[in-house]
Amino acid sequence: MLPSFCRHHPVNVLTIIAHPNPGSFNHAIVERVEAGLKAAGHLPRRRDLYQPLFDPVLGADELAALQRGEVCAPVREEQALLDWAEGLVFVYPLWWLDRPAVLKGWCDRVLTHGYAFCYDESGVRGRLPHKKALVLVTAGGSEAELAAMGATTPTILLPMTKGTLGFCGVDAVAGEVFHAVGTVGEEGRGAMLDRAYEAGRRF
Repeated sequence: MLPSFCRHHPVNVLTIIAHPNPGSFNHAIVERVEAGLKAAGHLPRRRDLYQPLFDPVLGADELAALQRGEVCAPVREEQALLDWAEGLVFVYPLWWLDRPAVLKGWCDRVLTHGYAFCYDESGVRGRLPHKKALVLVTAGGSEAELAAMGATTPTILLPMTKGTLGFCGVDAVAGEVFHAVGTVGEEGRGAMLDRAYEAGRRF
């Protein structure tokens, strides 16, 4: 569980969602998380990676520019959103046991060397100043079905929680996988939305 921010100090929280359908259950989760954040007195702001669509492709020219320490304008705009935030929330569906390409590409392009991490004599050092992050993932398969494939909740969350956020210096990261969202029925999805609200309220 994440340590709570001080309730007397409103915190800027950036929610990043990666789902192309604005009527999706993922967007419903974001609505409930943001409602919980507001109930706790925090200041949520949303970045829908499909509105406007973020180009996830890190091309050769951009990679060469990054190696020279040059960052393009679209990436600087995304980094400015991160600079505004003190906390981060990520909401996305599980596609092929991974993040959607738009989110993976966002991580590739936005969390650049020198901004999100660097290397020194002791090795890699994360540079993101965010105090905490929350990762919420939806899955079509049941927990048992995914576990039979080796995809337990910790392994599903690992690329985002440890491989990305932890690598970039965000140590307090919590996550949850909502399983079988298409088959649990309205009551089951309602319970998931309640958990999303509580995750925001206790963020």
